[in-house]
Amino acid sequence: MGGSLDPKNGIYMGNWGDMGCTTPQRIASYSISPNRQRPLAGTFHAAIFNTFRRCRHQVLYVVPPFVAAYAAMNWAIERNEYLNSKPGRLAEAGDE
Repeated sequence: MGGSLDPKNGIYMGNWGDMGCTTPQRIASYSISPNRQRPLAGTFHAAIFNTFRRCRHQVLYVVPPFVAAYAAMNWAIERNEYLNSKPGRLAEAGDE
């Protein structure tokens, strides 16, 4: 391993590509094969129960406005049908 002194610090650096750093020892790396991984493990089970939980918590924010809107629309349709019927015209236009 021929090398030279570092002109600034006087420390041996080694040849180009071999800068005097020893190879790292005792480094363990673990991996799992891609065909052994389960990226969607528990997805469907969690989706069912998570959807149920979220709907249960939001029902009081969504249902009352829909019930009120349905009741108002139903009243308006019935009132319109009554006013456009023969008895409704006679009751409302009795002054003419």
